[in-house]
Amino acid sequence: MPKSSQSKVIAMSKLFRSRYLFLLLFFVADPSIIQAGDGQLRVPPNDAQLRAWLENMVWHHRYSMAEMEQVTGLDVTQLKTRLKEFQISDTNRPPRTSHGLLLLPYPGGRHPRIGFLDGAVEPQRETKLSVFCPWDDHSYVVMDVPEAIWSNLGLTYLAHTHVQTIWDLAGTQLEQQEWQITDDGNFQLQRRLPNGIKFGTTAKAMPDHIALTMFLKNGTAAALSDLRVQNCVMLKGAEGFAQQTNDNKKFVDGYAVARSMDGTRWIISGWDPIHRAWGNAPCPCLHSDPKFPDCAPGETQYLQGWLSFYQGADLDTELQRIEATGWRLPTVIAED
Repeated sequence: MPKSSQSKVIAMSKLFRSRYLFLLLFFVADPSIIQAGDGQLRVPPNDAQLRAWLENMVWHHRYSMAEMEQVTGLDVTQLKTRLKEFQISDTNRPPRTSHGLLLLPYPGGRHPRIGFLDGAVEPQRETKLSVFCPWDDHSYVVMDVPEAIWSNLGLTYLAHTHVQTIWDLAGTQLEQQEWQITDDGNFQLQRRLPNGIKFGTTAKAMPDHIALTMFLKNGTAAALSDLRVQNCVMLKGAEGFAQQTNDNKKFVDGYAVARSMDGTRWIISGWDPIHRAWGNAPCPCLHSDPKFPDCAPGETQYLQGWLSFYQGADLDTELQRIEATGWRLPTVIAED
């Protein structure tokens, strides 16, 4: 080959390599491209839902543009256009009402944990609800209800990727779902698993607490046992509660309680019948983990839950007050 032709080939090769390297760096460096393919993407199916999610993310969870991109699939230009169209901004955030605690679906994208992230890859938002603290306009906790359900069959459900479930082992992927709002304003989620087991959660915002009910219906042909449930309350978003320690937590009579750094505020979680109350310091989070009674084929079992906030120094008296409300009394959920 003549030297002139050889030089042209070398030059073109260098140009190709440089362009390829540029494209490679571009795709690796641009986080929106990396995020667009992950499990946090939930494209709203219509404008009404897009508006509701943007109000949720901007006004209440105070998401950044990058966080909204990751969840909605819209780029920054599109987001700015839609936010302007819907008149949603930090400057017109509505004031908090005094009628009850603010309860909203967690939008996803932003990880609700601080640490132990490898133990909750791709957290699924359909089991997560945010409860906003009554003492400021920005703090919130994220309830994961349920985070996991175990049975004699093995790990029967998990709301993120970590330990393999019986469906992972079978190569079966569960479809994404969303919280539904009932006629009386409660949040409800119901899921039917491929083997016929059905479970669901209802959450109702009361003036001073969140009332929770969970059910499990055995649609299989065999009895179910060892029905342990993990229900998590993640504290990352609550100012004064995000220390990665269990030194600020108490576990009393099935209640899991976290204390603020200044010792004046408390977050209280409880489920019944209780299996185990504990805390995961790296997350950090509270667990009041219940257990369904054994469930015969065709039978439905129920759990009751409570979440509240307390400001004061007499936690024991507050727990006695909560116990006296009778929140553990059975409540039945209407199935779809």
